[in-house]
Amino acid sequence: MKLSQFNFKLPKEQVALYPHKARRVVKTASGERVFEVTRRDESRLMVLHKKSETIEMYKKDEDGKDMVDADGNPVYLQFKDIVNYFTEGDTFVFNDTKVFPARLYGTKEKTDAKIEVFLLRELNPEMRLWDVLVEPARKIRIGNKLFFDETGTMVAEVIDNTTSRGRTLRFLYDCPHDEFKQELFALGEAPLPRYVIDKRENHHGTEEDHEDFQCIFAKNEGAVTAPATGLHFTRELMKRMEIYGINTAYITLHCGLGNFSPIEVEDLTKHKMDSEQMEVTQEACDIVNKAKEAGHRICSIGTSVLKATETAVGVDGKLKEYSDWTNKFIFPPYDFGLSDSMVANFYHPLSPLLMATAAFGGYEQVMECYNLAVKNGYQFGCYGDSLLILND
Repeated sequence: MKLSQFNFKLPKEQVALYPHKARRVVKTASGERVFEVTRRDESRLMVLHKKSETIEMYKKDEDGKDMVDADGNPVYLQFKDIVNYFTEGDTFVFNDTKVFPARLYGTKEKTDAKIEVFLLRELNPEMRLWDVLVEPARKIRIGNKLFFDETGTMVAEVIDNTTSRGRTLRFLYDCPHDEFKQELFALGEAPLPRYVIDKRENHHGTEEDHEDFQCIFAKNEGAVTAPATGLHFTRELMKRMEIYGINTAYITLHCGLGNFSPIEVEDLTKHKMDSEQMEVTQEACDIVNKAKEAGHRICSIGTSVLKATETAVGVDGKLKEYSDWTNKFIFPPYDFGLSDSMVANFYHPLSPLLMATAAFGGYEQVMECYNLAVKNGYQFGCYGDSLLILND
């Protein structure tokens, strides 16, 4: 397929800059109090049924008719309604990667020029070497020292150029490694995508983002962006899944910035994805394969899980233990070997995440869902609404 086939017009006000907030009204003796609370699982959910080619957006009443509120407005499905589409024995596969606060702000020695440093990965713990991106890159050369706090204790020296914006930094911080990382991460912001940061009024993350931009089941540190679909799951929703008898399995794929890099070729077969480190344990394989052998549904929670499971699935359709890197690029047409259902956020035009979703749900049907999402005011991006795709 061609890159241009995944273009569409997305109004800027439909890009979510913050997680979904729910309006709550509390009646008191002095009157009503209205306030907002963050409710990840109350964002909107759209459901695509592949075989029947039907799309659901609204909740149904007992007679199967679309529900309306007191003002006659349609009542949209919420993410927490996802459990109603699964039964006992079905399995959700999650990505338990943990985001670290990768965005730092510092100054260049002598000139005090302001610099943004984005941590990508630690290259050598003993030598405090990190692979990073810097902005503006033209100001940062080998030998420059960068300062990250007012006391001047957190200092890094540029020791190599890797790409046009890439640098290798050596942090000059003499203490135990765990203490160093704790101090370093204390200076960092949640690594929100640029399309969020650039549109916010102050162009920064907040303290709340450290929690909001992290899945509640995050465990294995290494991601520089969150597996966004997992952000919708709350402890209450996970408990409901347990009550319903829905199983959970966890894989790890450390999501990288390649998911947001622009694709520069029209012919998608010529695009190369950045590699991401991943691991599928034997425990995860056992849970998933047992459920599949018993005829239960396997649901990938997000495109990162889809990528990881398709990397690790065998020709026999079973998930295999895996610990390595993957640069798998999924776009239509693609023959999937493991999952029979998936849920993913609504993503931006030309996004490889949209392409993976379209490969799973079918190009025409998924693009129709996106068309409906734009028309009906759904929110897009990492803090946006979601699309559940079922093979029925």
